[in-house]
Amino acid sequence: MGYLLLGAAIAAEVGATTAMKYTDGFTRLGPSLLTVLGYVVSFALLAQTLKTVSVGSAYAIWSGAGTAAIATIGMVFLGEGMTVTKAAGIALIIVGVVVLNLGGAH
Repeated sequence: MGYLLLGAAIAAEVGATTAMKYTDGFTRLGPSLLTVLGYVVSFALLAQTLKTVSVGSAYAIWSGAGTAAIATIGMVFLGEGMTVTKAAGIALIIVGVVVLNLGGAH
């Protein structure tokens, strides 16, 4: 159940960060409310996750998956270019999360 909550926390964080792109510096009410709500939901779900998943694993997965997802959304939907450096960075994030979990961050 902890990893299901973690997945939902990641989805909420990715949604909030994506909405932030459209806040225009927090001058647009709708996207600003979505951003705040998304982060509140994300942190609440992350806090619940920590009841059953170690903080090291949970935070590594939450931040790494969120970062990789946002970078991908930027490239696929927001016209941000793909470079070898960006691809390598995303790959390193994924490898880092896997290594932390294999290394006993449970």
